[in-house]
Amino acid sequence: MRHTSAPRLRRLALAAALSAALVLSGCVGGGGDPGPQAAPGEPVPGGTLTFGRVAAVNNLDLNQQITANNAFAIDKIFEPLVAFDERGEIKPWLAEYEESGDGLVYTFTLRKGLRFSNGDAVTPDDVVFSLNRHLEVGGPLPLTAPIGSIEATGEREVTITLTEPYTPFLSELSGFSNGIFPADFGGVTEQEFFQNPVGTGPFVVDEWDPNGDISFVKNEYYWQEGKPYLDGLVYKFVADDTQLRQQLAAGQLDAVDTVPAANAAEVDSAANTVLSQTEGWSTEQVFFNTQRKEFADPRVRRAIALALDRKGIAAATTFGTAEVANALLPPSIAYSANDTVEALGFDVEAAKAELAASGYPDGFTTTLLIASGDAQRAQIAQIVQESLAEIGIEVKIEALDIAVFRERFFAYDYDFMLNGGQSDAPDPNGFITFQADPKGFSKSYWTSFTDDRVTALMYEGRSTPNGPEREKIYGDIQQILADQVPYIPLFFPSNLKATTDRVQGFTVLPNSSVRFQDVWLTDGGA
Repeated sequence: MRHTSAPRLRRLALAAALSAALVLSGCVGGGGDPGPQAAPGEPVPGGTLTFGRVAAVNNLDLNQQITANNAFAIDKIFEPLVAFDERGEIKPWLAEYEESGDGLVYTFTLRKGLRFSNGDAVTPDDVVFSLNRHLEVGGPLPLTAPIGSIEATGEREVTITLTEPYTPFLSELSGFSNGIFPADFGGVTEQEFFQNPVGTGPFVVDEWDPNGDISFVKNEYYWQEGKPYLDGLVYKFVADDTQLRQQLAAGQLDAVDTVPAANAAEVDSAANTVLSQTEGWSTEQVFFNTQRKEFADPRVRRAIALALDRKGIAAATTFGTAEVANALLPPSIAYSANDTVEALGFDVEAAKAELAASGYPDGFTTTLLIASGDAQRAQIAQIVQESLAEIGIEVKIEALDIAVFRERFFAYDYDFMLNGGQSDAPDPNGFITFQADPKGFSKSYWTSFTDDRVTALMYEGRSTPNGPEREKIYGDIQQILADQVPYIPLFFPSNLKATTDRVQGFTVLPNSSVRFQDVWLTDGGA
């Protein structure tokens, strides 16, 4: 049967939750303006938009990257066969598709006239090469579907055959890491190709400093007629979020990727800026390195969970822009159990009792790792420090530059840390796999946590069709994680971004990326 949207179950499960929250950008500001999407008039072509970001783009190899600084530049250059929209629904993108009744054969038909940014036609051989390269590389977001073959089966047709049913296949395929590029890298080496990449996306790299800014120009061969409206797009590296807001207010930036929750109301009320607040796919968490002997003890982890007032933390640090997390999966992802899971509540006496029953009844000293320059996480760290002191755990706080911070936890060189979990696709399998698969790329988000029940359920969830049975599987997974607490979900942050009032069509996806092909400037950049 031919598909043009997400499975019916997903539409039913998410329609009520997302219809209000994930409308196009959901912007308010500037005296109650309904937001860029509601702006009157036809889009005005032309101009260059400057987008302020707190981290530089340092690698454009789509199969090897996962962090937002790189991912949300990569997805402007490369595009997958299918993609999710601002409501998290899977749509045909570079291709229409058909799925066999047994769920094993997917036939993709490329759009007519589809071209790469260098003008060359996109062929089935390019698709086969791109996806096979991803299978070979693996990377942080691997194609884990049981793919038996990827074959060019027609002039514009590619057939992917699975060896067994895999429910999240289309969701997995919609991620940026499955973008299509020329076969054999267009005749150059891999290294040369990713320094000057060619894709089907709305933009093409113009100039790039891996330690600073990257600029793009419009793809003249883009398949969406008339888009992108912008002639150019610049990602400007501004490490300090205060400087981001100041430059936005001064008109030096047209938009910023991050607005701290503490400053959301300020940005919203300013006369010339517009706040974009949308529901996302991320969860702010405390992560434990279970290779550390203290945190290998589940009673210690439970004691810490009981000692933290999640509601208080959310209230003190998110200023009404986030929802308290009881379960791992954000409510905007299907089968979130946030309203049903039995999480460990705030109870200091119970925390003391749990610690007393652990292998460390007298407490211990440990270090909490955070990235510097993040005022919200610095405040959370202080709350954690004060809260755990009440049960006899002394916490030292170590704040590191974001690049060093990542190096440290990638190497498991930390005790526990504050970080965010982010889904890259709408199906719950992606989030669960990244955070709970001990054999996956991240080894359960660099916690090394292993639970045989979770592993078995995770694999079962991949082959179970959407419906009540699959919902129960993910509910059970989230309950086990809430009991074992390899990480403590704190809250579900909104995607908070901002633009000047000359920016229109600012469409934010639930993974926090922006569809810049839809953006235009009221004056056309004049």
